[in-house]
This record gives sequence, C-alpha cells and structure tokens, in this order.
Amino acid sequence: MAAATRPFDRRWSAAPAVPAAHREARLTLEDAVQTVARGHEQTDRLYARAKQVIAGGVSSDARRAETPLFVDHARGAELWDVDGNRYVDYVLGQGPNLLGHASPIVAEAVSAQVSRGVAYAAQHELEAVVAERLCQLVPSAELVRFNSVGSEAVHGAIRLARGHTGRPKIVKFEGNYHGWLDPVLYSVHPDLALAGDARHPAAVGGTAGQPRGGADDLIVLPYNDLDAVSAVFKDQGDEIAAVILEPLLCNTGCITPAPGYLEGLRDVTRQHGALLIFDEIISGFRVAPGGAQELLGVVPDLSAFGKAMAGGMQVSALVGSREVMTSIANGTVAHAGTFNSHPVAMAAADAVLRHLDEHRDVVYPPLVAAGQRLMNGLRDSAARHGVPMLVHGPGPVFQTYLTDQPAVTDYRSFAACDRPAMAKFHAGLFAAGINIVPRGLWFLSTEHTDDQVDETIAIADEVLATL
Repeated sequence: MAAATRPFDRRWSAAPAVPAAHREARLTLEDAVQTVARGHEQTDRLYARAKQVIAGGVSSDARRAETPLFVDHARGAELWDVDGNRYVDYVLGQGPNLLGHASPIVAEAVSAQVSRGVAYAAQHELEAVVAERLCQLVPSAELVRFNSVGSEAVHGAIRLARGHTGRPKIVKFEGNYHGWLDPVLYSVHPDLALAGDARHPAAVGGTAGQPRGGADDLIVLPYNDLDAVSAVFKDQGDEIAAVILEPLLCNTGCITPAPGYLEGLRDVTRQHGALLIFDEIISGFRVAPGGAQELLGVVPDLSAFGKAMAGGMQVSALVGSREVMTSIANGTVAHAGTFNSHPVAMAAADAVLRHLDEHRDVVYPPLVAAGQRLMNGLRDSAARHGVPMLVHGPGPVFQTYLTDQPAVTDYRSFAACDRPAMAKFHAGLFAAGINIVPRGLWFLSTEHTDDQVDETIAIADEVLATL
C-alpha cells in the first residue's frame, strides 16, 4: 500500500531513531541463549503427561507446537517456564495483558470480588458501572451486553444483525478471524488452491465438522478492496445484513485499512440499510481508549470487544447503537449466558478500564513510544543484515513480515511472505528468551522497560544475522 496520509500513519512512521547504544553493545546469540536455563526436562515431562488426558496435549489449537510452552509464572513483561527459563514476553496471553502479567490493578480487584462471591446468575452493580464506562469510551457504544469470550460477542453481533435487519447474508473478508464458531470460521488463512480468484474468493471452511451449507449466507471478499464490496452490494444489497471486519487486521499481520476504505464501508452499508460491525477483540483498548474506531475515526453500528478489556480475565462485550441493540433489549433477538457479566471478570474490567480512562495520558504515549522504538530497532537490524523485512503497526501491536514486497495489504500478500524464514526468526528469538506470536505479531505492555526493549533489539539483531 502506498504511504497513507492519515495522521495516525504519520505518527507510526515518526518514531525516534534507535539509540547508538543498541548498536555498540549487542549481545551475541550464544550469550543471549545462555541467559536462560537450557533444560527442558519438566516441559517434556508435563507435555507427555498432558497428552495422556488432554486431546493433543493442549487446550487450544493456537498452542500447538513441537514442544508447547508450559508456564510456571509470569510478572510484568516477563514469564518463566516450568524449567526456569525466563522470557521477555510479547505474546501477553495473545494480547489481553496490556498492563502486564499479574498486574496489581487486576489482582487486587479480582481478590476483593472473589471474597464477595464468584458467580451470581443475577444482576449486580459492577456490570452497570462497566457498561457506563464503555459507553463513555467507545464511540459506537450506546447499549452493552456482556459475554465471556470474543467468539461469543462476535456471534451475538452477527445474530443481532440478521435479526434486526431481517436479512440473511454476512460479508466477511479473507484473513479476518472472528472466532472459532461455525458461522464465521471461513477463509481465515485458506489454502490458495482452494480459495480461488483473489477478486472473487471462495469461502473455505476452517475445520472438519462445519455444517454442510454453512457458508451459503456468507460472502467472502478481499480485504482493502472497496470496489469488490460495492459490486456485491450492487448485486445483493437487499439480502446483506452486515459487513464484519477487523478495522485493524491483526489476525493476518497487522494490516492498516487503506485511506478511505473504512469510510467507504460505512457509506455503502448505510446506503443499503446494512450494518457495519467492527471486531475489536484485539484492537479494543490496546491502540486507543476507544479502540481502533477512535484511532481511525469511523463509527460502526456494532462492535465486539474483549482481550485487553479486563487485563487477562475472560470477558467480552457486544456494544452498539441504541436503535440496533433494542432488538436484544426487547427480546426479539435472543442473548443469554450463565457467565455473562461474571462478577470477578467485571471487577477486573472495571479496574482496567478505569485505569486506562483516568490515566490515558500516562498509559498510551509511553506504550506507543516503546513499540515504535522496538519497531525501528528491528528495521535497523534487518537493513544492516540485508534481510527483507517490513515492520508495521501502531506500536502497542505490530507485525514483522519477512518479504521483499513493498507492502502487505491483504491476506494474499500476507500469504506471499516468507513463512519458513519467519519460523526460523521466531525459533531463534524463542531460544534466546524472546517470546512473540509465531506468525510475527508482537504485543507491547505498559510494563515493558527500556532495558527489555534494548535486550530484544540486541537479540533480534543476532537472529537476523543468521537468516
């Protein structure tokens, strides 16, 4: 994608240069590896034990690995595995730990609530407090419903869109992940031999066991291609209930919407009476107090939030305009769940959102700056070693792509990146005590220190030298 003109893109590219000290005092990869214990006996033992009673030895497919990470404890921006190996952590529980691991803000709120009761299956004050905060922070939030995990909130948004509009079809985009439930687990990272033409991709199921015909009311389109969306609405607009997307595409790299793309989606959905849904499970509260919709300046009809909302506790929220959410309020569209507005999760969400709201000026600028400094350090190292690397994102989350493409703008360009080289890069970082999401995604927390960023840049430099 050509250089964008949006103010937030200029901010991303205006990070300070990497201090010379990073280039003068680099660790060797051998030294870095020796900073962590090299034993894996306890990990191997626990994995063998887990495989006897847990399907595949892991409780989520996202944790599949030749040897999964078994964590003993975590604090701040670091975690330690069961063998005593220490890691600087840029996975942060796949994003939720914006305030770092074992944040005192979260721990104190959770501990206080546990002694008052864990599950009520009844209303309580905290859920109203959190909902009020969401309505203050999030541009699209006028009414709220809570769930436990992101997949539930997204599923609720899609059901609500269909129920409110009376239409069957949903538009989603290649490379966007909206949870693991059947209606949306299509074309996340599909085999291109099955996906077909880039302009008119096929809906490729993500798993065995999805119902036959499950994609009949799903329209899959390329991301960042407004013409493709306009063409579909011209042909099928009166059948489309909603368009759903990650406004900042974090499940396929960290891809920025092209200038005018989100605005165009907002216009075309309004013109045809369809809803616009933002999946902000990852971007929400991480890139700005009001999520990507605040940062990017486009307000959808419905939004799904989770992850960073409660600092690691399992909670998600479906928020939207009063007009649309009324279809849940009056019982037209069903929405239920025993653990919805779970008191302990609500206590964590209240503490985290209050902190992010009241201290935004001391939370977000340093968080963005730390991410940008790390991004620039990686760019500097890659350039020095002649490694074709793109580094892109707002800072609190970003992606490293190993590719000689000028930009990554959609799933197809993401799929063209050098994934074997990325696997080698990830393995080298991990061996030296740097933990990132294997596909090259990095999350920053408020607890990452300058020393940890320096350490990461030094280790990454040595790993890049081996690629």
